[in-house]
Amino acid sequence: QVQLLESGGGLVQAGGSLRLSCVASGRSIRGITMGWFRQAPGKERAFVAAITWSSTSPYYADSVKGRFTISRDNAKNTVYLQMNSLKPEDTAVYYCAAQVRTTYDYWGQGTQVTVSS
Repeated sequence: QVQLLESGGGLVQAGGSLRLSCVASGRSIRGITMGWFRQAPGKERAFVAAITWSSTSPYYADSVKGRFTISRDNAKNTVYLQMNSLKPEDTAVYYCAAQVRTTYDYWGQGTQVTVSS
């Protein structure tokens, strides 16, 4: 079992930055691909970014490429999402997820990000 706890969300003006954190407990995240997803009001949950256990191959949704950076600190059992140049369309609840088996099978409770224009 993996428990995930996100933090760092909030209200920011367009063009601003936020850094989200996701702390895992219950087991080490070493060897696990970790991801960030988001769900805007009235929309389905969407992939944002993911990072493999080795951190050598982060990948991003086209909508955030060049603005968001995913990283991990295995020693702290933590994954981060640095979000720069935020836009109103980035407003959503952001979720951290762990891919322990073949799918993302553990999820956090989410943290709200609101970007004002």
